[in-house]
Amino acid sequence: MLILQLLVLLLATHGSPVLGRVLLGHRGGKPVDGGRIWRDGERLLGDSKTWRGLIIGVAATTLCSASMGMGALFGALFGALGLMGDLISSFIKRRNHMRPSSRATGLDQLPEAFLPALFGAFWIGYGWVVVVVTVVAFMIANMVLSPMLYRIGIRRRPY
Repeated sequence: MLILQLLVLLLATHGSPVLGRVLLGHRGGKPVDGGRIWRDGERLLGDSKTWRGLIIGVAATTLCSASMGMGALFGALFGALGLMGDLISSFIKRRNHMRPSSRATGLDQLPEAFLPALFGAFWIGYGWVVVVVTVVAFMIANMVLSPMLYRIGIRRRPY
């Protein structure tokens, strides 16, 4: 049951910004990096990492966590760490001269699932098995759900 709850939180963290973009369009879509360029000549993060996405992702995870009895503060921190992992992935992709929103299997899922799952292990007190199973379950869910969401017009890319 705990792994399912953690998976729901991860899906809320990373799915709600996508839904927010669909519902709000360009409103509130200011890039987190403010358009800044790193010393390698690439954007720090890129246009797809927005303040709107961060706010919606943390808010959605907070609400989900509170509704599941895990606490709003836990949800807010879990969501913030998940989105921080996503920003770290984007930063690494830019340093490797990859386009924003380009596919990088593993890099696209690991930091954004591992950081919050590890935090949960310390906050709630579950072991490494729960961390690993949660991360693997998120990776599988991401690889299965993304193409489906693309086909119905919610995602811009099938990954």
